Amino acid sequence: MAWEAIDPVNEQPLWQPSEERVARANLTRFLERVRAKKRTVATDYAALYRWSLAEPEAFWGEIWEFCGVVGERDQTVVDDPRRMPGARWFPGARLNFAENLLRFDDDREALVAYGEWGGPNGHRRAVTYGELRRRVARAQRTLQQWGVESGDRVAGFLPNLPETVIAMLATTSLGAVWSSCSQDFGVQGVLDRFGQIRPKVLIAADGYHWAGKRIDSRERIHSILQDLPTVEKVVIVPFLDEAPDLAFLDTPGKDVVLFQDFLDLGKEEGPTALVDEPDFPRFHFDHPLYILYSSGTTGLPKCMVHGAGGTLIQHLKELVLHTDLTRDDRIFYYTTCGWMMWNWLVSSLAVGATVVLYDGSPFHTAKTALFDLVQAEKLTVFGTSAKYLALAEKEGLQPRESHDLSALRTILSTGSPLLPGSFDYVYRDLKADVCLASISGGTDLISCFALGNPIGPVWRGELQVRGLGMAVEVWDADGKPRTGRPGELVCTLAFPSMPVRFWDDPEGERYRAAYFEKFSEKDSGVWCHGDWVELTRHGGLIVYGRSDATLNPGGVRIGTAEIYRQVEPFDDVLESLVVGQSWEGDERILLFVRLRPGKTLDNQLIEQIRQHIRANTTPRHVPAKVLQVEDIPRTVSGKVSELAVSNILHGREVDNTDALANPESLEIYRRLAGRLSESAESGGAGD
Repeated sequence: MAWEAIDPVNEQPLWQPSEERVARANLTRFLERVRAKKRTVATDYAALYRWSLAEPEAFWGEIWEFCGVVGERDQTVVDDPRRMPGARWFPGARLNFAENLLRFDDDREALVAYGEWGGPNGHRRAVTYGELRRRVARAQRTLQQWGVESGDRVAGFLPNLPETVIAMLATTSLGAVWSSCSQDFGVQGVLDRFGQIRPKVLIAADGYHWAGKRIDSRERIHSILQDLPTVEKVVIVPFLDEAPDLAFLDTPGKDVVLFQDFLDLGKEEGPTALVDEPDFPRFHFDHPLYILYSSGTTGLPKCMVHGAGGTLIQHLKELVLHTDLTRDDRIFYYTTCGWMMWNWLVSSLAVGATVVLYDGSPFHTAKTALFDLVQAEKLTVFGTSAKYLALAEKEGLQPRESHDLSALRTILSTGSPLLPGSFDYVYRDLKADVCLASISGGTDLISCFALGNPIGPVWRGELQVRGLGMAVEVWDADGKPRTGRPGELVCTLAFPSMPVRFWDDPEGERYRAAYFEKFSEKDSGVWCHGDWVELTRHGGLIVYGRSDATLNPGGVRIGTAEIYRQVEPFDDVLESLVVGQSWEGDERILLFVRLRPGKTLDNQLIEQIRQHIRANTTPRHVPAKVLQVEDIPRTVSGKVSELAVSNILHGREVDNTDALANPESLEIYRRLAGRLSESAESGGAGD
């Protein structure tokens, strides 16, 4: 069977933490704490996980205390954890999200920023915790002067910069709601998002850098403002030019200022201590904090409203216990401001760690740019994508030989399934003594269902553990749990970081339809995430891809990652995309490959790919056609857009192409669609 070939028995783990590392881990201290309080007798992760599900009130109450949430609460933790949606967490609690992230006020570095405009040898920007607190105070005061109040929306169209963090913290400190898009979105993509939430203030940069190019954003900002009538104030962050010309941004009824002037407006006469101290009014636990968006490739993006308390306590659990983050750490994640990993990364400020930011292409300034950053900043936690690690291996990078990675303790990977070969690459060519934590969750929960375990082993091809407090199971089509075979990822208990609601969904119909209707006839109140996964005998997970992109030839469900992992070893293949095409009453598999420059897909390579897939999976996995393409569509967060290609091949409209980083690539598949709908032959190279 397919899963037996793809998930061979791992006799030995790739990595085990040392006794010293286990002893000093936050997770070990947490275990000792709950045992000492006689909450549980758990002595290892598996037992702790079972307790966290059996007694969610006790578990999440201990997380609040252990992670030091700043705020007040009563004894009620959750009213009914089995009610989904609708469970209410910490209903008597009051807190301020920004107060928790700004709890430190000293000279330690809070933010360090790099990008294409400067590598480890120059143009390093650093902001201390004390400076961050003072700048947030001034930005907060300006927003107050502009009439921004609790519940108002402030939108960011920004690169990954310290100014972005400052603006977010100032917004959320007032109880207003922050929402951001990365600057590589097109005008319509931004309007499809911000147009729904009707922001009062827009904060944007004049442009950004990518792959050696200076990309001016001012014309796009001008076009965006024409269709955002609710925006009253516009703040421009000078990124391409120190003093960008703002004249053409003049729009009736909208004031435009530069970011420094935005901060200066927040200055007041009087003692500096009073001027530079933020106010932190406290709000209820579910008070809206962020609005995040679905990818938008299959319809108008869903606007997910996430609450301040749920986001904070979930991020603290994941950072402190699953990532083992402390005040002495330096953490980095390669992300844009339009991906939930940015929100997750910035929450590291609540731990007091140094957050390192990077904006731009990771391969432009030098193929080793991110590993240069690891060395220069002595990063202890390095976060990236499965795609980056695969490309680094194809480029022949061996940081273990070329860089000082002695400080590096943990590598995080997400965005798409991390293939077994990439596990081998990390331990062979990066670092042998490192916790490789492949993590998986999503925008929908602004956090993770599966994460790392700093006191447990790493097994090849597996996400280490299901997250504490997350009742994750794998179900078959009949709603029955299964282990050792792929199925739907579901969550059977409520968790604090579930969306508070969807925007403009007063009855909750779209919210329920998104997660709770698939198994409603069998077991109402079950979150179905849309991932096709396998629960392993080690208690970890293997993620095969999205279940709504799952292949189904002959009625056998196949996760797309099952094929990707077999194509990955071919050196001439830079990346691939696989979809199912309805064909003569069944479904056939189509595999598109992008090759190295100068390489051509010939019959020999096609046959090699097919034979490798057949030998390592099953005959049903073998693609009916293998075609060479010049490009593969991706969302702005870097995910392969299988659904967009599938829609084209089936004659369906592809909505919101602005959600794609390279929408022009869709023309390749439109040209191929006609030929693919006419030919029943079982092979051949494409254009």
